[in-house]
Amino acid sequence: MKTILYLLCLVLVGCQPKSSGPDKPSSDTPLRAIYSRAVNDSLYVQTQLPLEYDDSTTKHYPVVVILDGNFHFPMLAASVHQYEKAGLLPPLILVGVGYRSFNAMDSLRVRDYLYPAALASDELKAPGGGERFRQFLSRELVPSIDSTYRTTSQNRTLLGHSFGGYFALYTLLSQAKTKTHDFQNFVAASPSVWYHNFYLNQLPAQLSQLNKADSIRLFLSVGGQENPQWDIKPVSGLTTSIRQSHKVSLQGGVYDQLGHMDTGQLSFLKGLQYFYQSR
Repeated sequence: MKTILYLLCLVLVGCQPKSSGPDKPSSDTPLRAIYSRAVNDSLYVQTQLPLEYDDSTTKHYPVVVILDGNFHFPMLAASVHQYEKAGLLPPLILVGVGYRSFNAMDSLRVRDYLYPAALASDELKAPGGGERFRQFLSRELVPSIDSTYRTTSQNRTLLGHSFGGYFALYTLLSQAKTKTHDFQNFVAASPSVWYHNFYLNQLPAQLSQLNKADSIRLFLSVGGQENPQWDIKPVSGLTTSIRQSHKVSLQGGVYDQLGHMDTGQLSFLKGLQYFYQSR
């Protein structure tokens, strides 16, 4: 039932008439295909600029990249503009990364968000394309966004839910290993920590080697109505271990009344407030 309500909300948001008034920046972009050499396929990207973007030619803005754009981008885009108007968030450039259709998203996100390839115990077919997708973000998408819009080169955020949450944590792990800094802020809402025999459990040890000056911020959450053994316990355990590393600023926790599909939007907004209101 909750999934149906989310889909209805998505349809209603997508069917809203386009405003030509002052609250709608003229430089918002339509959904556009970007062919990725890393992924060997086209990804579909939509960008929402701050309400004030056209009022200045010199001001630069932080970039927020959200995965599963077909589902999450329309709802979060509306909220980000409302929060901007209310002074609850600073102006942000929001970039949604998705697929050619809502139906295509189901299979292709499994291809792109998970690494390594699935084990038999995972009970799903995932080829382990997460590293290729990470290269798309870092080598193709982010440089394209930076060259097209007035962005700040630091303070970028990556938002992911479920398999997307797994990918956000995988990206953090990969950056820690390679000492790169494409993203400084991460939201992992209900991440699939169980995947590949808890592959992400190596994250705390890797993070403990970071320089404190790297200033990484993480919002990690799970719903209290999710599976206690496969969702709540692994995420709670990972949260405790990361806190003990003392190298990453961490917020989040267990949302007692929420199920798996409920954690995404709330975690994204709370994470964005954590990352940007205190700076």
